[in-house]
Amino acid sequence: MRKFKTESKKLLDLMINSIYTNREIFLRELISNASDAVDKLYFRSLTDSSVAVNRGDLAITVGFDKEARTVTVSDNGIGMTKDELDKNLGTIAHSDSYEFKAERAQQVVEGDAPEDGADVKGLDDLTDVDIIGQFGVGFYAAFMVGKKVRVVSRAVGSDEAWAWESNGVDGYDIKPAERDEHGTDVIVYLKDNTDEESFDTFATEQGLTSLIKRYSNYVRYPIQMEVTRSRKVEQEESAEGQPQWETYTEIATINSMIPIWKRRKSEVSQEEYNEFYKTDFHDFEDPARTISVHAEGSLNYDALLFMPGRAPWDLYSKDFKKGLALYSSNVLIMEKCEELLPDYFSFVRGVVDSSDLTLNISRETLQHNGQLRAIARRLEKKIKSDLASFRDDDREGYEKFFEQFGRTLKFGIYQSYGMAKDVLGDLLLFYSAKQKKLITLDEYLADAPAGADSIFYAAGDSLERLAQMPLVTTVLAKGYDVLLCDQDVDEFCMMAMGTYGEHAVDGDEDNQQPYFIKNVGAEDLGLTTDEEKKQAEEATESNAALFDVMREALDGRAERVVVSTRLTDAPAVITSEGGVSLQMVQVLKSQPGSEQLPDLHLVLELNDKHPVFATLQAAHEAGDDDKVRTYAGILFDQAMLVEGILPDNPLAFAQAVADLMK
Repeated sequence: MRKFKTESKKLLDLMINSIYTNREIFLRELISNASDAVDKLYFRSLTDSSVAVNRGDLAITVGFDKEARTVTVSDNGIGMTKDELDKNLGTIAHSDSYEFKAERAQQVVEGDAPEDGADVKGLDDLTDVDIIGQFGVGFYAAFMVGKKVRVVSRAVGSDEAWAWESNGVDGYDIKPAERDEHGTDVIVYLKDNTDEESFDTFATEQGLTSLIKRYSNYVRYPIQMEVTRSRKVEQEESAEGQPQWETYTEIATINSMIPIWKRRKSEVSQEEYNEFYKTDFHDFEDPARTISVHAEGSLNYDALLFMPGRAPWDLYSKDFKKGLALYSSNVLIMEKCEELLPDYFSFVRGVVDSSDLTLNISRETLQHNGQLRAIARRLEKKIKSDLASFRDDDREGYEKFFEQFGRTLKFGIYQSYGMAKDVLGDLLLFYSAKQKKLITLDEYLADAPAGADSIFYAAGDSLERLAQMPLVTTVLAKGYDVLLCDQDVDEFCMMAMGTYGEHAVDGDEDNQQPYFIKNVGAEDLGLTTDEEKKQAEEATESNAALFDVMREALDGRAERVVVSTRLTDAPAVITSEGGVSLQMVQVLKSQPGSEQLPDLHLVLELNDKHPVFATLQAAHEAGDDDKVRTYAGILFDQAMLVEGILPDNPLAFAQAVADLMK
């Protein structure tokens, strides 16, 4: 027995037990090696006239023997001599594929003449060889599931075949063997089952088919396997009873080979894209948008992205995992690479394939995330650009899309503390109280009165209720629009943004300032004149005694009672001070950890032009402070109801109204 040519046996143990985290990827590694062997043969045929290859005959075969508990991966590639078996498999971490890639790259760059005067088909054919391996350890993944591995190989142009065999512990043997043609067979003898783990699934048709489709579906050569089919047995017309079926076997190609994402968009129909999306991402509906990307330059990659037509049921759950499928040279590396998508585009599905990625030795993760970040930045711009086109070119479709995923975009602004507003701000839609339809922030500003410097919104749980709120109708009456926000994330999004866009101050184009985003329930909307403010302050001072009685009656529910500058028809309204609105507190109350809520500073604003105000004054002047206290409670609770919030004591409110009716 020959010893492994490494410093110590510990390296082999590291390869088998530590580098890879998922046992099932052994098949991916063996198929990738087989694909490399076939690619090497094809390349040889382009540069060596003595090697004749019909590319259509090149293939990889996967088989199993359930009784013997073996899995076999075969190819008709370049094969290996005895010395190459010893060098490539006996020396751990030696990569013949890596050496081949380096030599081929040099040959293509230098334009070396082909051997023996062969007629090379051109640079395109030379470069159409995509070697996968690079570390020389993928083969040893077979020992994660195998107690013994036997490799039978015959090099192209040789009459001899040799067998390499090892238990993956001490060393290996190389002996003469038989093989009818050039190529390699890797036979994995599966480990015995234990109480904790079963290896039998690897020696089944279903188990192998599933792994091929999952990890190696887009390897460029056919992966063939004998599969079991069923067919209806022809019966005589006079025969009666149920139809008879029989099973039979045939050689079938399991993989798809040509990745749809590497084909130009002009070569693929939308129906093909839709079918790929629904099949690979398990959706019943067609995607709302399809984005095809083919990037060449300092970083080469292909990407195919989809905007789903509907949100997955778990999109907003903590178990939802974002990410794009990451491939390298058509081989699946990660099913969901989270780094490729920002959270606010988590709903995007798709694949990214790049042979330029620097993978770690297991090819399960990346060594340099800088490459991944560069791809992610470009994809983010592409997604943003496509959504903007979607918004402008198909408004009805975009509104349906936004109904499904708008919450994610809004939360992205809030979660980033407003940093993402430059990316997402113009994609948002809100319902306009004035135009009575969904509009963008830019459309709001385009319709704003001359000299406007703010964007107004109202937050609550119902568009109908919001549209009737006194503060909303007041702003509308002054000629300004109000965005009605009925989702729990809306106000958080608006506060995180703070500002949006820019406008010229007093017509001076050199003096640009942002538009401020204001809740109509905030302290100062900037819509009242100095004269109106002065009148309200004087009215508040002259009724200070009345307001003291009302404030005491409310017992801390309102910190101040004042005369309003913004009410027209309603007798009273609740506003807040300090940046925390009543609606926001209601949302926070429904969240975990609601025991620690921010302080809420409420103000009861009264309309001194309303008949109710005169009634309050008359009761106070008559010394009937009990009536004033009762009316104060009723007015406060009424104002809360307008906001969509039940009174703290509904029974007391109902009794007070009943007493009033008497």
